[in-house]
Amino acid sequence: MKPSKLPMTGRCRCGEVKFEITTPPLMTAACHCTGCQRMSGSAYSLTAMIPVNGFSVTEGDTVIGGLKGPQLHHHFCPSCMTWMFTRIEGVDAFVNVRATLLEDPSWFSPFIETMTAEKLDWATTPARHRFEGFPAMEEMPDLLAEYAANG
Repeated sequence: MKPSKLPMTGRCRCGEVKFEITTPPLMTAACHCTGCQRMSGSAYSLTAMIPVNGFSVTEGDTVIGGLKGPQLHHHFCPSCMTWMFTRIEGVDAFVNVRATLLEDPSWFSPFIETMTAEKLDWATTPARHRFEGFPAMEEMPDLLAEYAANG
């Protein structure tokens, strides 16, 4: 699914950090990697891949947390420590936003599942496509086009 109304707003649990999304997602996903399981405290993390020019933090500042590697920058609220979004170094096209932080996440459904090799046996989603790891780069144009056409 895609959001029916833009812009969309979201916030961390305590409300200190707020953000706005002004463009539809490129795609939505559920990631089953053990890192996402640990950071979310759940079976998987949910992501809306938002074009960089359609995402902005409108109030407050974030801190980098989680795995502090050179490639992944996980942004958290400094007060309540809510994991809000992830920027991937070298990927300037989108920001991975935690969709459940939106004021209205009812439109969200994961289109793809990633890292299913690490998923908990009982964890299921309605995703249309499943990948043991991440989709191959050559698969991305077709996945993005299918999501854009069908949501």
